[in-house]
Amino acid sequence: MSKLREMAHGLYAGQVSFNFVGNPKRWYILSGVILAITLGSLVFRGLNLGIEFRGGSEFQVPASTCTVEQVRDTADTVAGGSAIVTQLGDGSLRIQTGAVSNETGLKLTQQLGQECGVAANDIKIQVVGPTWGAEVSKKAIQGLIVFLILVSIFLAIYFDWRMAVAALVALAHDLIITLGVYSLFGFEVTPATAIGLLTILGYSLYDTVVVFDKVKENTQGILGQSRVTYAEAANLAINQTLIRSINTSIVALLPVAAILVVGAGLLGAGTLKDLALALFVGMAAGTYSSIFVATPMLVQLKDREPEIQALERRGMSRRRKVDEDQAEDGETVAAGAGDGGGYSRNVTESGERHQPKRRTRSQRKT
Repeated sequence: MSKLREMAHGLYAGQVSFNFVGNPKRWYILSGVILAITLGSLVFRGLNLGIEFRGGSEFQVPASTCTVEQVRDTADTVAGGSAIVTQLGDGSLRIQTGAVSNETGLKLTQQLGQECGVAANDIKIQVVGPTWGAEVSKKAIQGLIVFLILVSIFLAIYFDWRMAVAALVALAHDLIITLGVYSLFGFEVTPATAIGLLTILGYSLYDTVVVFDKVKENTQGILGQSRVTYAEAANLAINQTLIRSINTSIVALLPVAAILVVGAGLLGAGTLKDLALALFVGMAAGTYSSIFVATPMLVQLKDREPEIQALERRGMSRRRKVDEDQAEDGETVAAGAGDGGGYSRNVTESGERHQPKRRTRSQRKT
């Protein structure tokens, strides 16, 4: 724990530093590969929409001795389609089919009761029309658009428009990756998933705003000096908030992981799984994007400004002058090595510059 505190102090003080913005291409390539895979899956495989979005019927059979395969065969035979059968944590079975008529639904209920040895009245039936899912999707998209507009205005006013652009790019990065994971692994998209996606919008922006606020603090009045460039000040901000971002992410991800393992895995609560999975993937992606995507992109956008380019040139010129002065000091020390060696030895051993003692007026007369 003490080593972690020492590392955190070193990162904040600039004594320890990781170069996050120096070579952004490596992070862009990594994100590009992940986005290409997830976008490809979204385009060619699509999303496994639940019946709430596509419409259909759901039958829930209480715990019985029948297997998933037996129930699937019965449902496919009666409903005439590809049924999705899931065994829940309490031993009951959930069967999802396409839209069926009342007669077909009644027949399927009776067949399932006979197959599983339960009363037909004990089987729960839920019918959802496709218009409900379309309305939910429409409202979710409208809420997302309004949210993005308001967030963009806030970021542009509080920070500047470049930070708003970088934050929105990181946000799109997180949403695409989260949806891509659902597509890649065939997880069902339910209203709980939509809630989880809207929730990670706030988390992703929160993590990015924390870093940007530190960047803003570090770069105030930066144009009036030539010691530190904008990229260096931004990189320092990432290092100063790195431990905080990691700790916040761990604290947030642990309960979400517990929901996935206990709620969905042991208790069989499907709604918890749909919500927790979106949160887990989105939070992890949000932590990554705030460090490796948003801030490097902000630095690249700022580097296009003439003032920042002038600051970069002044900084490079000042450092070249310092290097030249140090080189001249080294040559002077080497040239004076034959004067007794004391001056030369002090410079090389301590690394400090010692001026030779001046002779008094009486000594100069003699």
